[in-house]
Amino acid sequence: MKSSNQNFQFKKWTPELTNGCVKCREGEEKIGERFGVLEDAEYIILGIEESIGPEANLGNPGAENGFDAFCNSFFNIQSNRFFSGENVAFLGRIELTEAFHEPEYRVAIAELDIFVEQVLSEFLNEKQIPIVIGGGHNNAYPLIKYTSEKLGKKINVVNLDAHADYRKLEGRHSGNPFSYAYSNGFIDTYRVLGLQQSYNSEENLKRLDKEGHDYFFMEEFIDDEKKWGENIRNIKEAIISEKLPTGLELDLDVIQLMPSSASSPFGCSLIQARQYVRSLANIDFVKYFHLPEGAPNNDTERNIVGKTLALLVLDFINAKNNQQK
Repeated sequence: MKSSNQNFQFKKWTPELTNGCVKCREGEEKIGERFGVLEDAEYIILGIEESIGPEANLGNPGAENGFDAFCNSFFNIQSNRFFSGENVAFLGRIELTEAFHEPEYRVAIAELDIFVEQVLSEFLNEKQIPIVIGGGHNNAYPLIKYTSEKLGKKINVVNLDAHADYRKLEGRHSGNPFSYAYSNGFIDTYRVLGLQQSYNSEENLKRLDKEGHDYFFMEEFIDDEKKWGENIRNIKEAIISEKLPTGLELDLDVIQLMPSSASSPFGCSLIQARQYVRSLANIDFVKYFHLPEGAPNNDTERNIVGKTLALLVLDFINAKNNQQK
């Protein structure tokens, strides 16, 4: 590949890597046996293995483990009438080539921004939809920039997240991808669902207000369970009416007790997360899906994170396959 950086490397996927993960059983066919060809597939999966973004934002390590956990689960889902896997291809994974220390984090993340965008630009065509898994939420920035520049216009972004990730422009980390993307002219409107009142600063909320974005708190749903569906419907109607390309984000730390970079006992359920994906991906304007911050550190956590990511990716692709204009 043309893109290069001494601190990161891209490993392109090969069929041999897929076959080594598939657990074959007589009379069954797994998704890992049915993947499409990269040039022809509609959905392209890219893994990112790093946790320097969350650590630079005082989060926990482990996000470098999310993509492998996903692969082990996703490859072994049954290929059947509900989902065959033929319109999906694996692009590969981006890895760190050396360890970084705290003073270096933000410079390295700015370099990673460039590298991620280069990989997407080099290998994806205009019609393909990227699904980016693993790493920190810092990687939303290059994904937004890539999508905006590819389509030649600002995009809208919807995020399911306990944290707005709209911190000040102080050097890149996982807490400010959306504020940087808005400041640099890639985002039109940012909407974030699932925020927790205790973990979003007044400074960030004022910044969201000043710049005209929409946000919704989990505490609303404690008092009125109907609010969840109502807010998703309102966001969906806005996306359809505005007719702008839209990025779909889901930070795993929003899900209750999920092993993640900022795990919490309070959050939405996996069913609510799946409702969010299944409803909003069912729109033609949605042009990418990003699943960061899953941070498993043992076998039990890898199973939880892997199956969660696999289900959410299935929901996204199935909803897109049945999308509405």
